[in-house]
Amino acid sequence: MRKEPRHHEPSSAAEPPHPAPIPFHEPWQYELRIPCDPRGPRIARLTLRAALEAHGLSELTDHAELLACELATNSVRHTKGPASVRLHWLHPVLRVSVWDLSPELPHPFRKAPSVYAENGRGLAILDLVADRWGGCATDDGPYGTNGKTLWFELALTPPPTLTA
Repeated sequence: MRKEPRHHEPSSAAEPPHPAPIPFHEPWQYELRIPCDPRGPRIARLTLRAALEAHGLSELTDHAELLACELATNSVRHTKGPASVRLHWLHPVLRVSVWDLSPELPHPFRKAPSVYAENGRGLAILDLVADRWGGCATDDGPYGTNGKTLWFELALTPPPTLTA
């Protein structure tokens, strides 16, 4: 006796196939590890843009891209190993941190670079654009000992309140 194939009828009580999106006010994190490769900062920038736009944070995207790309470029240019870029949302603040293998923190800028200088503007840009920023040497990182993390924060500005 031959059996007929059974067709699965979806039940009305079936759970959704995907988890519900994280609410806007809830924290989340993304991390991207990039090799010591000149394409890494661009990939980090595109990934950051995609994550922020997906979470409805387009208002922060341009500044976050500029600063994260600056830090990631410095990591790729001035260190010999991989780096990582981490986005951490704690409503209403986005913290972006870049880790690399070099324990040396950048020297604070003392004066504005010449208009003809090809580098040396990174910390000045952080000072002008970020709401807060900092850095620290680390003892242990995901790839072994030593390294540093530089981070910046951008706060989402509240919409203006309307008064009647």
